[in-house]
Amino acid sequence: MPDDETKPIEFRSDVTVELVRSSAHDSDVLFAARVSTMGEQTLEGAQASAESDGATKGAGLINYLMRDRHGSPFEHNSMTFYVQAPIFVFREFMRHRMASYNEESGRYRELNPVFYVPNRERNLVQVGKPGAYDFLPGSDEQFELVDGATRDASTQAFEAYQQMLQAGVAREVARIVLPLNIYSSMYVTVNARSLMNFLSLRTKREGTHFPSFPQREIEMCAEKMEDIWADLMPLTYAAFGKNGRVAP
Repeated sequence: MPDDETKPIEFRSDVTVELVRSSAHDSDVLFAARVSTMGEQTLEGAQASAESDGATKGAGLINYLMRDRHGSPFEHNSMTFYVQAPIFVFREFMRHRMASYNEESGRYRELNPVFYVPNRERNLVQVGKPGAYDFLPGSDEQFELVDGATRDASTQAFEAYQQMLQAGVAREVARIVLPLNIYSSMYVTVNARSLMNFLSLRTKREGTHFPSFPQREIEMCAEKMEDIWADLMPLTYAAFGKNGRVAP
Protein backbone atom coordinates (compact mmCIF):
# COMPACT_ATOMS: atom_id res chain seq x y z
CA MET A 1 0.00 0.00 0.00
CA PRO A 2 1.17 3.58 -0.59
CA ASP A 3 2.26 5.89 2.23
CA ASP A 4 -0.62 7.66 4.01
CA GLU A 5 0.71 11.02 2.85
CA THR A 6 1.66 11.26 -0.82
CA LYS A 7 4.96 13.04 -1.27
CA PRO A 8 5.11 16.00 -3.64
CA ILE A 9 6.84 15.40 -6.96
CA GLU A 10 10.40 16.73 -7.06
CA PHE A 11 12.51 17.50 -10.11
CA ARG A 12 16.30 17.55 -10.01
CA SER A 13 19.01 18.30 -12.57
CA ASP A 14 21.97 16.97 -10.57
CA VAL A 15 23.37 13.71 -9.19
CA THR A 16 24.68 12.73 -5.77
CA VAL A 17 27.98 10.90 -5.25
CA GLU A 18 29.34 10.38 -1.73
CA LEU A 19 32.25 8.31 -0.46
CA VAL A 20 30.89 5.85 2.10
CA ARG A 21 34.18 4.22 3.04
CA SER A 22 37.56 3.56 1.51
CA SER A 23 40.84 1.76 1.88
CA ALA A 24 42.69 3.42 -0.96
CA HIS A 25 46.16 4.95 -0.77
CA ASP A 26 49.12 5.30 -3.09
CA SER A 27 51.07 3.13 -0.66
CA ASP A 28 48.67 0.26 -1.49
CA VAL A 29 50.01 0.33 -5.05
CA LEU A 30 53.62 0.46 -3.92
CA PHE A 31 53.51 -2.45 -1.49
CA ALA A 32 51.66 -4.61 -4.02
CA ALA A 33 54.22 -3.85 -6.71
CA ARG A 34 57.25 -4.44 -4.49
CA VAL A 35 56.25 -7.91 -3.36
CA SER A 36 57.69 -9.17 -6.66
CA THR A 37 61.17 -7.95 -5.66
CA MET A 38 61.03 -7.79 -1.86
CA GLY A 39 59.04 -10.90 -1.10
CA GLU A 40 56.33 -11.26 1.48
CA GLN A 41 55.98 -8.57 4.13
CA THR A 42 53.24 -7.08 6.28
CA LEU A 43 51.11 -4.24 5.00
CA GLU A 44 52.35 -2.05 7.87
CA GLY A 45 55.96 -2.73 6.95
CA ALA A 46 55.35 -2.06 3.29
CA GLN A 47 53.59 1.22 4.05
CA ALA A 48 56.47 2.30 6.29
CA SER A 49 58.91 1.43 3.50
CA ALA A 50 56.88 3.45 1.02
CA GLU A 51 56.81 6.44 3.35
CA SER A 52 60.58 6.28 3.92
CA ASP A 53 61.19 6.31 0.16
CA GLY A 54 59.55 9.69 -0.19
CA ALA A 55 56.99 10.97 -2.67
CA THR A 56 59.41 11.32 -5.59
CA LYS A 57 60.52 7.70 -5.64
CA GLY A 58 56.96 6.48 -5.06
CA ALA A 59 55.63 8.64 -7.86
CA GLY A 60 58.29 7.29 -10.20
CA LEU A 61 57.34 3.69 -9.53
CA ILE A 62 53.64 4.41 -9.89
CA ASN A 63 54.25 6.22 -13.17
CA TYR A 64 56.31 3.29 -14.45
CA LEU A 65 53.52 0.85 -13.57
CA MET A 66 50.94 3.06 -15.27
CA ARG A 67 53.05 3.74 -18.36
CA ASP A 68 53.96 0.09 -18.97
CA ARG A 69 50.46 -1.10 -17.98
CA HIS A 70 51.38 -3.29 -15.03
CA GLY A 71 47.83 -3.14 -13.76
CA SER A 72 47.41 -5.59 -10.89
CA PRO A 73 49.10 -3.42 -8.18
CA PHE A 74 46.28 -0.90 -8.68
CA GLU A 75 43.68 -3.48 -7.60
CA HIS A 76 44.67 -3.78 -3.91
CA ASN A 77 42.41 -1.01 -2.65
CA SER A 78 38.71 -0.34 -2.34
CA MET A 79 36.26 2.57 -2.53
CA THR A 80 32.53 2.41 -1.86
CA PHE A 81 30.39 5.23 -3.26
CA TYR A 82 26.75 6.08 -2.60
CA VAL A 83 25.13 7.30 -5.82
CA GLN A 84 21.75 8.90 -6.48
CA ALA A 85 20.96 9.30 -10.17
CA PRO A 86 18.22 8.61 -12.74
CA ILE A 87 17.67 4.95 -13.55
CA PHE A 88 18.86 5.41 -17.13
CA VAL A 89 22.26 6.34 -15.68
CA PHE A 90 22.33 3.16 -13.59
CA ARG A 91 21.66 1.06 -16.66
CA GLU A 92 24.83 2.54 -18.18
CA PHE A 93 26.77 2.04 -14.95
CA MET A 94 25.98 -1.65 -14.86
CA ARG A 95 27.35 -2.25 -18.33
CA HIS A 96 30.74 -1.88 -16.63
CA ARG A 97 31.33 -5.35 -15.22
CA MET A 98 34.09 -4.09 -12.98
CA ALA A 99 32.32 -3.13 -9.76
CA SER A 100 29.95 -4.47 -7.12
CA TYR A 101 26.49 -2.89 -7.13
CA ASN A 102 23.54 -2.88 -4.75
CA GLU A 103 20.55 -0.78 -5.83
CA GLU A 104 17.32 0.07 -4.02
CA SER A 105 14.41 -2.14 -5.04
CA GLY A 106 11.08 -1.00 -6.40
CA ARG A 107 9.73 -4.44 -5.43
CA TYR A 108 10.24 -3.91 -1.72
CA ARG A 109 9.69 -0.19 -1.19
CA GLU A 110 7.53 2.53 -2.67
CA LEU A 111 9.70 4.68 -4.91
CA ASN A 112 10.04 8.38 -4.17
CA PRO A 113 8.63 10.85 -6.71
CA VAL A 114 11.98 12.38 -7.66
CA PHE A 115 12.58 12.82 -11.39
CA TYR A 116 15.44 14.11 -13.52
CA VAL A 117 14.89 17.03 -15.86
CA PRO A 118 17.78 18.58 -17.83
CA ASN A 119 18.74 22.12 -16.90
CA ARG A 120 19.51 24.87 -19.40
CA GLU A 121 23.23 24.02 -19.45
CA ARG A 122 22.58 20.49 -20.74
CA ASN A 123 23.32 20.31 -24.48
CA LEU A 124 20.32 18.97 -26.42
CA VAL A 125 21.38 18.61 -30.05
CA GLN A 126 23.54 15.69 -31.23
CA VAL A 127 25.56 16.08 -34.43
CA GLY A 128 28.14 13.89 -36.11
CA LYS A 129 28.40 10.15 -36.51
CA PRO A 130 28.68 7.23 -34.05
CA GLY A 131 32.00 7.39 -32.26
CA ALA A 132 32.52 11.07 -33.05
CA TYR A 133 29.52 12.94 -31.70
CA ASP A 134 29.36 16.56 -30.70
CA PHE A 135 26.57 17.91 -28.54
CA LEU A 136 25.40 21.48 -29.00
CA PRO A 137 23.08 23.73 -26.98
CA GLY A 138 19.45 23.58 -27.98
CA SER A 139 17.25 26.52 -28.81
CA ASP A 140 14.93 28.07 -26.24
CA GLU A 141 12.04 26.33 -27.96
CA GLN A 142 13.75 22.93 -27.73
CA PHE A 143 14.56 23.45 -24.06
CA GLU A 144 10.97 24.44 -23.27
CA LEU A 145 9.73 21.34 -25.10
CA VAL A 146 12.09 18.99 -23.23
CA ASP A 147 11.38 20.61 -19.88
CA GLY A 148 7.61 20.67 -20.26
CA ALA A 149 7.24 17.22 -21.78
CA THR A 150 9.50 15.65 -19.13
CA ARG A 151 7.61 17.22 -16.26
CA ASP A 152 4.22 16.29 -17.71
CA ALA A 153 5.16 12.69 -18.47
CA SER A 154 6.75 12.20 -15.05
CA THR A 155 3.74 13.62 -13.25
CA GLN A 156 1.27 11.49 -15.20
CA ALA A 157 3.35 8.37 -14.69
CA PHE A 158 3.64 8.85 -10.95
CA GLU A 159 -0.09 9.48 -10.66
CA ALA A 160 -0.74 6.17 -12.46
CA TYR A 161 1.76 4.46 -10.12
CA GLN A 162 -0.07 5.82 -7.07
CA GLN A 163 -3.47 4.80 -8.45
CA MET A 164 -2.32 1.20 -8.84
CA LEU A 165 -0.80 1.10 -5.36
CA GLN A 166 -4.00 2.49 -3.85
CA ALA A 167 -5.95 -0.21 -5.68
CA GLY A 168 -3.82 -2.88 -4.01
CA VAL A 169 -1.58 -3.68 -6.97
CA ALA A 170 1.84 -5.03 -5.97
CA ARG A 171 4.73 -2.57 -6.05
CA GLU A 172 6.64 -4.74 -8.52
CA VAL A 173 3.75 -4.41 -10.97
CA ALA A 174 2.84 -0.78 -10.34
CA ARG A 175 6.40 0.39 -10.98
CA ILE A 176 6.27 -0.66 -14.65
CA VAL A 177 4.66 2.67 -15.61
CA LEU A 178 7.50 4.75 -14.15
CA PRO A 179 9.89 6.40 -16.62
CA LEU A 180 13.67 6.03 -16.75
CA ASN A 181 14.24 9.51 -15.36
CA ILE A 182 13.05 8.52 -11.87
CA TYR A 183 15.89 8.59 -9.36
CA SER A 184 17.27 5.49 -7.74
CA SER A 185 20.16 4.95 -5.33
CA MET A 186 22.92 2.38 -5.07
CA TYR A 187 26.25 1.51 -3.55
CA VAL A 188 29.17 1.03 -5.92
CA THR A 189 32.35 -0.66 -4.70
CA VAL A 190 35.35 -0.47 -6.99
CA ASN A 191 39.15 -0.53 -6.99
CA ALA A 192 41.40 2.08 -8.61
CA ARG A 193 42.18 0.03 -11.71
CA SER A 194 38.52 -0.53 -12.47
CA LEU A 195 37.69 3.09 -11.67
CA MET A 196 40.32 4.25 -14.16
CA ASN A 197 38.69 2.07 -16.81
CA PHE A 198 35.32 3.62 -15.98
CA LEU A 199 36.69 7.17 -16.07
CA SER A 200 38.45 6.61 -19.38
CA LEU A 201 35.12 5.68 -20.97
CA ARG A 202 32.70 7.99 -19.13
CA THR A 203 34.51 11.31 -19.22
CA LYS A 204 35.57 13.50 -22.10
CA ARG A 205 38.98 15.10 -21.61
CA GLU A 206 41.58 16.78 -23.76
CA GLY A 207 44.78 14.79 -24.13
CA THR A 208 43.32 11.34 -23.59
CA HIS A 209 44.76 8.60 -25.81
CA PHE A 210 41.32 7.16 -26.59
CA PRO A 211 38.60 9.85 -26.91
CA SER A 212 35.23 9.03 -25.40
CA PHE A 213 31.77 10.51 -25.97
CA PRO A 214 29.82 9.79 -22.78
CA GLN A 215 26.24 10.73 -22.06
CA ARG A 216 26.38 13.84 -19.92
CA GLU A 217 24.43 12.45 -16.98
CA ILE A 218 26.79 9.52 -16.32
CA GLU A 219 29.73 11.85 -16.89
CA MET A 220 28.37 13.97 -14.03
CA CYS A 221 28.67 10.91 -11.75
CA ALA A 222 32.11 10.06 -13.09
CA GLU A 223 33.39 13.58 -12.47
CA LYS A 224 32.36 13.45 -8.81
CA MET A 225 33.91 10.01 -8.35
CA GLU A 226 37.09 11.25 -9.98
CA ASP A 227 37.36 14.24 -7.65
CA ILE A 228 37.05 11.97 -4.60
CA TRP A 229 39.58 9.46 -5.92
CA ALA A 230 42.07 12.22 -6.79
CA ASP A 231 42.18 13.21 -3.11
CA LEU A 232 42.60 9.61 -1.93
CA MET A 233 45.38 8.59 -4.33
CA PRO A 234 47.04 11.74 -5.70
CA LEU A 235 50.16 10.04 -7.12
CA THR A 236 48.13 7.40 -8.91
CA TYR A 237 45.73 10.03 -10.19
CA ALA A 238 48.56 12.17 -11.53
CA ALA A 239 50.10 9.18 -13.34
CA PHE A 240 46.71 8.35 -14.86
CA GLY A 241 46.50 11.80 -16.39
CA LYS A 242 50.14 11.92 -17.42
CA ASN A 243 49.78 8.69 -19.39
CA GLY A 244 46.74 9.63 -21.42
CA ARG A 245 43.99 8.46 -19.03
CA VAL A 246 44.43 4.83 -20.06
CA ALA A 247 43.63 2.19 -17.43
CA PRO A 248 46.69 -0.03 -16.87
